[in-house]
Amino acid sequence: MKKRTILILAVLAVVALVVVLKVSSNREKPVNVNIEKVRRTDLTSVISASGEVRPKKNVDISAHVPGRIIKIGVEEGQEVKAGDFLLKLDSTQYEANAERDRAGIQTFKAELIKADMALQQNKSFYERQKNLFDNGLISKDQLEQAKTQLDISEANHRAVRYQIEQAQASLKSTLDNLSKTVFSAPIDGVITSLRVEEGEVAIIGTMNNPGTVLLSIADLSVMEAEVEVDETDVVGVRLGQVADVRVDAFPAQVFKGKVTEIGSSALVKTVSAAVQESKDFKVVITLDDPSKLLKPGLSASADIIAAEKKQVLAVPISALVLKDVQAAPGGTVEPSKNRQDAEEEGLYLVEKERTKFVPVRKGIMGELMIEVVSGLTEGQEIVAGPYDALRQLKDGTLVRADVKKEAGK
Repeated sequence: MKKRTILILAVLAVVALVVVLKVSSNREKPVNVNIEKVRRTDLTSVISASGEVRPKKNVDISAHVPGRIIKIGVEEGQEVKAGDFLLKLDSTQYEANAERDRAGIQTFKAELIKADMALQQNKSFYERQKNLFDNGLISKDQLEQAKTQLDISEANHRAVRYQIEQAQASLKSTLDNLSKTVFSAPIDGVITSLRVEEGEVAIIGTMNNPGTVLLSIADLSVMEAEVEVDETDVVGVRLGQVADVRVDAFPAQVFKGKVTEIGSSALVKTVSAAVQESKDFKVVITLDDPSKLLKPGLSASADIIAAEKKQVLAVPISALVLKDVQAAPGGTVEPSKNRQDAEEEGLYLVEKERTKFVPVRKGIMGELMIEVVSGLTEGQEIVAGPYDALRQLKDGTLVRADVKKEAGK
């Protein structure tokens, strides 16, 4: 009887153990997640871009007429004022051409005097012949010959005057070329590049061959950062926005500036047909107080302040998830909708240790936080990560705050 009782108790214990194990295996296991509270904070939306420093005014001096450089009056790095002498080309040929044109004008003026005298003589002769014809003393043919001689004289007179005008125009062109052999500074600035030496020959440009750039002058009092902004960010850039510019050569210094120019078309880049690259747009930032040590061509990066808001509701960017739109009972999602239209963006609230998906409307995006315009209230708890956990969450999922994450706070 005792053995039988022990056997029954053992069987009951085994059954109880099986039941307990089965119940334990069927019990829902919570998902470890990072839980954050919806809170108010200051947000700043920043658009980052890179480029280089350049002066607002930069003038490349090129030759307009060919010639050998006979004198250079400046050095690289020298400060100049508008009108200061820069360099001179050999002007012997252009001076000779000017003297030739002046002599030609004098020759034509002498011809004009002769033509004028011939015209007056033929005019008087015609008037006498006309009086004789009116009195019936000469024939009509004789009168017509006198008229023809007068017309020829008038034509010769006009031709000489046109020749004088042509010679004067030629002299004007020659003097213009002569003036182009002497170069003066067009602006106040610094000689940033001197690319020639005395004795070299300056070549003028053609359609397919650029001319010789003799030197460059830049006004370093107004400096700009010319950066390239991605096409997805340029729509948020506005004239007058404040920017922080960092120059690689001065890592410890931040230059303040404002957006003064936004490119209206994408920058053209030569790439292979097989490579698909994103398009960039030129954005110019004028520095408020540039250092005198800044030089054209220095690499720079800029953080453009696209938007700022104070004490707005915000959540970590990592908390946002995309959820497929579920069709209403008895209905279907329209097949014409694309993948983006069939998803809605939101996050998971935590209520009594269970999740609930809530669609939200976003505002500006900061570095780690994003504004929530609608859908949440301050103090609510949300799931902020990790990414693997967010992928498996559904409405009603049991969650538990990650102990390691909580301990690290």
